[in-house]
Amino acid sequence: MASVRNFTFICGADDFLVGRLGAERFAALAAEVTDEFSREVLSGFANNVSEVESAVNRFRETVQTVPMFGGRRVVWLKDVNFLADTVTGRAESTLKLAEDLQQILAQVNPADTAVLVTAAPVDRRRAFPKWCEKNADFALVGGGEDDGATLESVVLAEARALGVEFSPDAVRLLLAKVGSNTRLLVEEVHKLATYAAEGERIEDRHVMELTPNVAEGDFFEAAEAFFSGDLKWTLAALERQFFAEPNAARPIISAMQNRNRILLQVRALLDAGEVRLGPRGLDGLPKAAETYGAKFTGATEKSSFNLFTQNPWYVGKLASSAKLPSLRRLIDNQQEFIATFEEVVRRPHEPEEVLREMAVRCLAS
Repeated sequence: MASVRNFTFICGADDFLVGRLGAERFAALAAEVTDEFSREVLSGFANNVSEVESAVNRFRETVQTVPMFGGRRVVWLKDVNFLADTVTGRAESTLKLAEDLQQILAQVNPADTAVLVTAAPVDRRRAFPKWCEKNADFALVGGGEDDGATLESVVLAEARALGVEFSPDAVRLLLAKVGSNTRLLVEEVHKLATYAAEGERIEDRHVMELTPNVAEGDFFEAAEAFFSGDLKWTLAALERQFFAEPNAARPIISAMQNRNRILLQVRALLDAGEVRLGPRGLDGLPKAAETYGAKFTGATEKSSFNLFTQNPWYVGKLASSAKLPSLRRLIDNQQEFIATFEEVVRRPHEPEEVLREMAVRCLAS
């Protein structure tokens, strides 16, 4: 029989996901406490050591307070941020206060007081989080901010809760356009669910029409359309882009080149048998990075010039979103982009026509 834990500790890299799960747990605990005055929520957010001390002291007083009319209580210490690898989190005084918090939690009687602590982000190398993992009802939410599988699960879970369905392409496109902003992802899912007709599956066309280009910038649609191989969509995307921004030629070409560079590297590794496309992205990328990573001198920051700086899950989704072009086609694309740029310079008053001609040459065959 499992022993009863003194308290619940929920942590993770994303404060929004941690807070959402914390709210669910608190609601479940609060439902067992009839007296609303026996439900207390305290903030653990602190900008400096002094505020950490105030938060821990408030928590101690609250936990040790005896309810006037008896009965069980529930206390939620939320938004704890002083367990992170920050200046405040690393301070000796903060580490001592974390030890004080540990002592308070160790003395909690769960029969009298249900305690919930939510913290994000957390440096799990520290003694206090390690102790919580062993002694609390512990939950770790998601992974890092580039954890595509976790972000995908957020979208799908929210969609299920709303009674709607997303196509795989729609999920991929939504993540590509929004990025790792979980709050915005959830809001976009709600917006798309409201827009879709009853029983209608949300497709990538809905996402393209309604979701802003937060992660990829304003020139995402033209690149997405081009690499889908859809000439009609590409021409329409170019028309919309040039209507909104007459000087869009160079950034559009840049967006296409960035995508093409990534796909060139993916195709080369796939053809060489160094990686393979799997359900969680590009399998084998870490091993390939050990072999070839040192060759990418001067491109260690996240860049399309270095595939190994990209998120494997996102790259895998990018490569599998449609039939990956051959290496020859990708090299030809790169030559086309260079020639198109030179043509734009020669024909400065006809940039849209130049890009339309390039699209026809590449996609009409």
